[in-house]
Amino acid sequence: MLRETLLGQKKELERMLKKPFIEREAEKSVRKFVTNSLVKVVLGPRRAGKSVFSAHLFGDRNPAYANFDDENLVKIKNYNEIVKELHAIYGEDKNILFDEIQNLPDWELFINRLHRQGYNVMLTGSNAKLLGKELATSLTGRHIPMEIFPFNFREFLAAENFNFNEDEIHLPETKGRLFDLLQKYMTNGGFPELVVKKLEPKGYLDTLLNSQIFTDIVKRYKLRLTQKIYDLEIFLLNNFACEFSYRKLSNQLEFSSVATLQKFLGYLEEAYLLCVLERYSPKVGERLNLPKKAYLVDNGYIAAKSVQASANSGKLMENLVFSELLKKGWKSNHSLFYYKTQSSKEVDFVLRDETKTKSLIQVTYDIDKLGVKDRETKALLQAGAELKCNDLITLTWDYEGVETFEGRRIKFIPLWKWLLGG
Repeated sequence: MLRETLLGQKKELERMLKKPFIEREAEKSVRKFVTNSLVKVVLGPRRAGKSVFSAHLFGDRNPAYANFDDENLVKIKNYNEIVKELHAIYGEDKNILFDEIQNLPDWELFINRLHRQGYNVMLTGSNAKLLGKELATSLTGRHIPMEIFPFNFREFLAAENFNFNEDEIHLPETKGRLFDLLQKYMTNGGFPELVVKKLEPKGYLDTLLNSQIFTDIVKRYKLRLTQKIYDLEIFLLNNFACEFSYRKLSNQLEFSSVATLQKFLGYLEEAYLLCVLERYSPKVGERLNLPKKAYLVDNGYIAAKSVQASANSGKLMENLVFSELLKKGWKSNHSLFYYKTQSSKEVDFVLRDETKTKSLIQVTYDIDKLGVKDRETKALLQAGAELKCNDLITLTWDYEGVETFEGRRIKFIPLWKWLLGG
């Protein structure tokens, strides 16, 4: 049974590698680590393309492959049997790719042993925080973590076979096509299978979200309050980018305690379904008591599950910018926050390094709407003064320019240009 399972997975990997592959931008920066002796760990949401990405990193090295989403493998008690069968199928090379390693009991000890024995190991996992904690305690200094999210906009355009030079953006057909694809991306998100196979978004994403909650949360943690975790996800999905407090949310959804609510929020974050973003304060302890916001890791979840009568383009754009900041490497509640000024004016995103605020970003869909530009500008100017930051940015749907207010410059950047690295 074990050999049959592994042979079946070998054929499955071969089929995946024969399909058209959209090169991921992260590949350029991590390929140099493939032959490194450290354990490579690729984390990210389910269906974000971790398996294909990892297998392509090996190139022609043909890694021995096992996917621990299969119950036949998870049931194996003697892990030496897995290694023995992999060598029988793939030969004596010591390149190994293990998918969804968090499903294997006591995987840390197993991987540690393989590392000591000189195997070149790459792991994938769909559990962010728990896997991170296990890595920190078991593979301290002996692993390289990397994150793969659904397609960014550049990868999405490649999958849609749309290429253009920036000097062509003034052409009506080019600009019209670009904005049509941007709207599609902002609405349906960037899960690779959805984009490449042109699947029906709502059905695919609805099924994916339900599967993630069941597999990565309910089943993994043996939750009895199954409906509560679904209620929490759906509530936050319909109120993303809005402030909430733990206590009010706990009361509203009738949780038994604030501690239970926080634990369930942690499960949703670990499964890469959403992120809880803190309001920035220079006092770390104060941040814990301030209101929070929830953002989805991919906009497609919103389209799949939202019960709103009509899409809020401004909020969708804000969530898209948040998810892109994650893809660019900013870490929520470490280098990425939101902010409210002393007069309660809100700034969508604060980008920090260890000692200072690097950038402040406002997201505004309709900059021409009466009062919007004035409101967003005042918030940026006040926040810039309070946080001693001069890099003030407003992301817009289409408006571009640099304007000076009260002696401070604000850059207005179209969303598409910012997404593509401008």
